[in-house]
Amino acid sequence: MELQGTVKKITEVQTFASGFQKREMVLMTEEQYPQPINIEFLQEKGDLLNQIKEGDKVKVAINIRGREWTSPQGDVKYFNSIVGWRLENVASDSNEPTQATPSQTQPAQGGNVFEEEDDDLPF
Repeated sequence: MELQGTVKKITEVQTFASGFQKREMVLMTEEQYPQPINIEFLQEKGDLLNQIKEGDKVKVAINIRGREWTSPQGDVKYFNSIVGWRLENVASDSNEPTQATPSQTQPAQGGNVFEEEDDDLPF
């Protein structure tokens, strides 16, 4: 699955006692009602965030993970997380169509396109 949008925030690396590391990015989606989506990058995938900055337009490949947790009181709760595993910087100018250059075969400016030309077409 992929998400595309503008980077709103990038956090610093969080390192836990077990040696586990994660880094988070908030992505603002590009839709009628933009949504801030928090995406986690785990372990060495956190390094992917070194190549971007806040305000960049990016495309992120994600996985959605779920887990179950039982509280000390016995209540069962469910949590979801969005984990990024690939990140592509989408340059804003590469999405714009390139302008075609005028062809040499077009009629000169001000010329009548309906004028008869010498050709051998049957009509």
